[in-house]
Amino acid sequence: MSGITFRHKGDFSKTEKFLNSLLKLDYLNVLERYGQAGVAALASATPKDSGLTADSWDYEITHDGKETTIAFTNSNISNGVNIAIILQYGHGTKGGGYVAGRDYINPAIQPIFDKMANEAWREVTNL
Repeated sequence: MSGITFRHKGDFSKTEKFLNSLLKLDYLNVLERYGQAGVAALASATPKDSGLTADSWDYEITHDGKETTIAFTNSNISNGVNIAIILQYGHGTKGGGYVAGRDYINPAIQPIFDKMANEAWREVTNL
């Protein structure tokens, strides 16, 4: 009878160290920091008429056990319409015209996402 032989040399200490460090990683504080930075970036990039839309940015962090999400929100709603969205994508007017949107959200938030990704990568590769 022939069988399969498995030989193992070493241990799982590096894997265990990595997994244990993930348990200790205080990533929520990191997300809080980036949430605040994102709100500041979005507020400064938002076109200002009254300043209400710029002052209405916030963020939410949710964690369901499998994934953690950071979402940026804007609470300036007028007649059921989110003003930050129509500034971004444009909108029709009462007289039948159209006001073109201005892409201000993506350029403002992309550097924050890039910094967050770079910091996360450094944390993972330094473990």
